[in-house]
Amino acid sequence: MRAPAERIYPLAAEVERWPELLPHYRWVTVLEQDASGRRKLVEMAARRGWIPVSWQAVQQLHPETPAIHFRHVGGITTGMDVTWRFEPVEGATRVTIDHRLDLAWPFIGVVVAERVIGPHFVHHIAGLTLARIKRLVESAA
Repeated sequence: MRAPAERIYPLAAEVERWPELLPHYRWVTVLEQDASGRRKLVEMAARRGWIPVSWQAVQQLHPETPAIHFRHVGGITTGMDVTWRFEPVEGATRVTIDHRLDLAWPFIGVVVAERVIGPHFVHHIAGLTLARIKRLVESAA
């Protein structure tokens, strides 16, 4: 993204604002938050095309790094670890979202995670999120 991490990070970190910024998000509700605001339990809901999806996650903010970590604790993606990374590159910031989903379902968990949930839901929604944040920060430049 052609913007500094200091401009991108707040858009990624303030998940409660995502529904107003990201058209594919239906709602984000903060269920719990620590006094520092760096740890939140949130309920999130988005759309994958016409399919509604929702989950709960614990968000950990690390602005000094910068990085953002999510641990999914409710919904079909329970157990998924997500890390947002912000790497400075010449005149820009490389923003990546890494997902690790290990479904503890007997026999079919790996197949469902790797062939259905990951490519058709997680990567699609994350791709829309990154593309929209990119448009927002680059249009503000």
